[in-house]
Amino acid sequence: MKWTASFFLILIINMASYSQKIDEAAVIKKLLEKESATWRAADSKGHTECWHIQPYSRILISTADGVTLDIPPTAMINTNPNAMGNGGFSVNTNYKMSINGNNAWVSHDEESTAKDGKKTFSYEIRLLEKIKGQWKLVGQSIHLYNPK
Repeated sequence: MKWTASFFLILIINMASYSQKIDEAAVIKKLLEKESATWRAADSKGHTECWHIQPYSRILISTADGVTLDIPPTAMINTNPNAMGNGGFSVNTNYKMSINGNNAWVSHDEESTAKDGKKTFSYEIRLLEKIKGQWKLVGQSIHLYNPK
């Protein structure tokens, strides 16, 4: 009887910790979708809320034609809406993530559709930290590509 009770206790603890990771993953996905949407909507305030710039933050972008851009991380906060996206939407897929305590990294694919219907494709890696109980982006690497 004691063995059975111990087994079920261990099982319940494992299930609880697994479901917590699932919840954290859902919160992170929601943040990444908000960050994408606020950029395209030129919502500077909403976009800033997604970020927490650290001394080690870095934003790297490689374009489909081979150019690498090293964007100042401060460009992600308090951005002039005229310098932000111009409508459209994006769809993120193929999420892969590692969540360890208050740190996480996420990779995903993104298909963006501009207001005029033009599509761009990227592979993205996002670095996140939990700041005061909230997940925030602290860095990212975006690699644009032309699908074959």
